[in-house]
Amino acid sequence: MKKFIIITIIPLLAMNSCNSSLPVHYPATAKTDHTDTYFGTQVPDPYRWLEDDRSDSTAAWVAAENEVTFGYLEKIPCRAAIREALTAIWNYPKEGVPAKYGGKYFVYKNNGLQNQSVLYILDSLHAAPRVFLDPNTLSDDGTTRAGSISVSNDNRYVGYTVSAGGSDWQEIRIKDIAGNDLPDVVKWVKFSGISWRNDGFYYSGYDAPKGSALSEQNQFNKVYYHKLGTPQASDKLVYSDPKNPLRYNRAYATEDGRFLILSVSGGTDGNTIAIKPLKKPGAGFIPVTPANFDHEFIPVENFGDAVYMLTNHDAPRYKLMKVTIGNGQPQWETVIPENDDVLVSATVAGDKIIAEYLHDAYSQLFIFDKDGKGKTAIELPGIGSVGTVSGKKGENELFYSFSSFATPATIFRIADIRTPAPELYKETQLNIKPSKYVTEQVWYDSKDGTKVPMFIVYKEGTPRNGKNPALLYGYGGFNISMTPSFSVANMLFLENGGVYAVASLRGGGEFGSEWHKAGTKLQKQNVFDDFIAAAEYLIKENYTSSAKLAIRGGSNGGLLVGACMTQRPELFKVALPAVGVMDMLRFHKFTVGWGWVDDYGSSDNEAEFRYILGYSPLHNIKAGVSYPATLITTADHDDRVVPAHSFKFAATLQAAQAGDNPTLIRIDTMSGHGASSTAKSIEEYTDIWAFTFHNLGMKFGK
Repeated sequence: MKKFIIITIIPLLAMNSCNSSLPVHYPATAKTDHTDTYFGTQVPDPYRWLEDDRSDSTAAWVAAENEVTFGYLEKIPCRAAIREALTAIWNYPKEGVPAKYGGKYFVYKNNGLQNQSVLYILDSLHAAPRVFLDPNTLSDDGTTRAGSISVSNDNRYVGYTVSAGGSDWQEIRIKDIAGNDLPDVVKWVKFSGISWRNDGFYYSGYDAPKGSALSEQNQFNKVYYHKLGTPQASDKLVYSDPKNPLRYNRAYATEDGRFLILSVSGGTDGNTIAIKPLKKPGAGFIPVTPANFDHEFIPVENFGDAVYMLTNHDAPRYKLMKVTIGNGQPQWETVIPENDDVLVSATVAGDKIIAEYLHDAYSQLFIFDKDGKGKTAIELPGIGSVGTVSGKKGENELFYSFSSFATPATIFRIADIRTPAPELYKETQLNIKPSKYVTEQVWYDSKDGTKVPMFIVYKEGTPRNGKNPALLYGYGGFNISMTPSFSVANMLFLENGGVYAVASLRGGGEFGSEWHKAGTKLQKQNVFDDFIAAAEYLIKENYTSSAKLAIRGGSNGGLLVGACMTQRPELFKVALPAVGVMDMLRFHKFTVGWGWVDDYGSSDNEAEFRYILGYSPLHNIKAGVSYPATLITTADHDDRVVPAHSFKFAATLQAAQAGDNPTLIRIDTMSGHGASSTAKSIEEYTDIWAFTFHNLGMKFGK
């Protein structure tokens, strides 16, 4: 067991009761006799009509459910005090990691409660910042966000993405370096970069939807080149694949103009790479990787004719390789070989490679020469996570951020990567008083004997008496790692006597490809077993009890919570599934859900269908069972995991619930796969904590 004491910041709170009797009367939800047949098995889907996000009947159902949910939440005595406390602790200055282009620095800042962070530009690190892009001016309600930026190679133009109401759909817009808007607007972009070459840029886009923009399946992703000053209709088609409509196609031009790198993937796991030499007239794309999607190849940078890529090909914990094209034949060479820890990212600064590793699910950072030699460690403040690493080829300056469960992001600077001497650049200054928290890392046995790590965080002096309220969080999918990270909202739970735990489940990327694969497709139950075993460990070791245990997860983590609460309803008192994938038989029918087949399998395959049916949250709710107190959260603009998943799950759960625990759904507006603004984040967490405190019997302000 590893144990660490961390100083952090917490508010002083007044005592408020969260307990009272709150009866619930659910709206009547109409059922139909709709049934689907999969390989001879009939599966009823009585709430199929809730999939229509444009129908009046669905809108009326949403309104009725929200009336019940908010009526319940408004009666919780401590809800107003929670909102006030959250607003107070949220209100501190936040700053992103600087990015340097053409001698200028770009950085996002938020003064505390701004709905969107503002992009500033500085002529030097010590110059006065000036506003370059303020997304708060783009909508009246503050729900229009600016995403990634990309500066042209001549440093004259800045491309940036804008999305409205939390949707994944984006527009690409352009400013000149002085901050003036250009007329160029590129629409119907999703999960795309902006890659500059000459007087334009490459991007990936879709045709305009013919049906619902928020639920229609996205097909035929194409790569285009947009020339500045021309309409989108005249953009040049660079790559498309009409025979394979369900693929992601992305292109990246190297900054020196040597290559156009094409990445094609059939989902979220594995891709192919082809490289086009741009300085050879008439040259086409040259495949440099296997034609299947069995491995990942992530372009990093090029040094001359060598293109560096992170890959798990023959390296489950990843390695860095470089490929050169000689006479049309790719030649591969290992730069940084695989080792016992997982190589999660590589960034170039100057002519050095900065490599981030995961060791037992927390970050380590190293500097390598571009030939993979001269390994030098960058000492980090403790057990935590490296966030953004910002460097640039030809620029010897490097910035990176670090955070932990109880420490907000701190930004460090290395002035010259050739003689690395990290210095504190920005330390987050919260506006409340300090307290001590303990972070432990424990290892427990899952159902099949696999050792699984878990972080446990609590206020110093918390007794191990089995009576503490606890919140167990998990994800377990898509090669995504759960590492120590700061959440100001979680501070409220911790300060009120809560124990917060994060399990590093199979399906994630904490230990490489094999750990990931062990939680996918016909092994997905391993993820749920790992999570259930984590809960049992917390109870066995007297951190908490079933009567005091809440579970939470979002997206794939929402699936996790849905599966575990239906498999072991007696183990948990509160369940908080957010934007979850609940209908595992139909997830691939909507927007980009087809890309998740890599992790989940598909109901179109008989063996996978039968396995999926065994755990799909929607299909494993049983009438007459007492389920935990459940607050399902989703939003009307979630076009990644469409809200129909949550709608159908909520309707089914309400009809089946046999106990007294409430089963509610909170449906936000003008938000998507996560809160679309600071105000909406505070509102959502207010309701999540009010519901949790009330149903765990907690006193707010303890």
